[in-house]
Amino acid sequence: MAYNLLPCDREQSYLLPPSLREWLGEGDLAWFVLDAVGQMDLMEFYAVYRDDGWGAAAYDPAMMVGVLLYAYCQGVRSSRRIGWALERDIGFRVVAANQQPDFRTICRFRAEHEKRLERLFVQVLRMCREAGLVKLGVVALDGSKVAANASLAANRSYEALEEGVRKMLAEAKKVDAEEDALFGPERRGDEIPEGLGRRAERLKRLQEAKARLEREAREAARVAQEHVEQRQAEEAATGKKKRGRKLKEVASAPEEGAKANVTDPDSRIMKTRQGYVQGYNVQAAVSQDQIIVAVGVTQEANDVQQLKPMMEALERTLEAAGIEDRPRTALADAGYWSEANVTNWSDPERTELLIATTKDWKQRKLLRERGCPRGRIPQGLSPRDRMERNPVLRYGGGRASYKKRGIMVEPVFGQIKEGQGLRRFMRRGLEAATSEASLVATTHNLLKLWRSGLAPWGWAKARWN
Repeated sequence: MAYNLLPCDREQSYLLPPSLREWLGEGDLAWFVLDAVGQMDLMEFYAVYRDDGWGAAAYDPAMMVGVLLYAYCQGVRSSRRIGWALERDIGFRVVAANQQPDFRTICRFRAEHEKRLERLFVQVLRMCREAGLVKLGVVALDGSKVAANASLAANRSYEALEEGVRKMLAEAKKVDAEEDALFGPERRGDEIPEGLGRRAERLKRLQEAKARLEREAREAARVAQEHVEQRQAEEAATGKKKRGRKLKEVASAPEEGAKANVTDPDSRIMKTRQGYVQGYNVQAAVSQDQIIVAVGVTQEANDVQQLKPMMEALERTLEAAGIEDRPRTALADAGYWSEANVTNWSDPERTELLIATTKDWKQRKLLRERGCPRGRIPQGLSPRDRMERNPVLRYGGGRASYKKRGIMVEPVFGQIKEGQGLRRFMRRGLEAATSEASLVATTHNLLKLWRSGLAPWGWAKARWN
């Protein structure tokens, strides 16, 4: 019996077509990323390389940028996984032109070009605007906790940090003395003792964590002292003692129980619905079509202090992207509410702030119990009462407008956490986390542009259908 089967010969010369152009269909994301990189101004990447032809050859920065963008679009952020994919994944091999930089090269490139990669966010946002995707009538703000590359168990009290630093310095001194006695006086004396390479790195992190607690204690003491002096000056000016509890002086030394993380000293303990994590608070401002228009990372677990920084970041980003439109309304949940955020908002005429004063379930309960207030808004209401009387937050049709916040920004965090895997940062430190969050936001917008089929360089939707 003769079977009519296609041949399967693994010894043939070419298992893949000889041309990379035939490896993937025209509408594949890999080609889109390469087209997008071709539209970018990457001169600041090239500026750090020698232009006289001397030295060892380096990988083309445009190729490396393309690999990182494609990897983040696919939710692959580990340099080792990217290196593995460059050997086995057709899309990665197309983007890299069949070159295979190892994971150390990828890691170095990402660290050395940290700020330059962060600034790609503005270029992609400009592409989205040219495609007509950035609808800025309303923007929504929200924050989400993302775990750091560190464990909760790595937190140490100030006393434990101090003891750890003392022990490691004593151990290094002892080993140095033993080696000096063994090898003689020809050693310079500044070498790291054998076997203490990693310990020296750990000692550095211990010292950084200890210094952070000391710095925060000094800053808290300075702020408290300023409040005391201000209160005293006001009492002296009026001749009357102010009501309320008398302010106490704050010690400039760290309090007992103060903790810092020795793996990532910049990270903080943060509460989530699933429990406590060691991490950062990622902030995002999102347009009506779920394009991220501003992104930031903070060490503060609470969102209340992030409203003004995010609105200022939004202004800077739109200006850098050459976008003249400004949002008429900014929507935020109760985590951003404070009277100071409303009264101190620097530009209320251009963007109206609509911030829930309490959680949504509490508002619904209050409406059921008391009903909607009637008549004109009384004079002399506090900022909180005035915000609560706002029809957008209170009444049926208006509340539907406020509910846009949930369908604008919350799905975005779902997409970058589930689709792109931003559950935990791969790198340590606030600056590295900020750069990584910016790269994730850049690729989120790039994916939105790809799926829209409206790329400004003529990438038609039909090409990838």
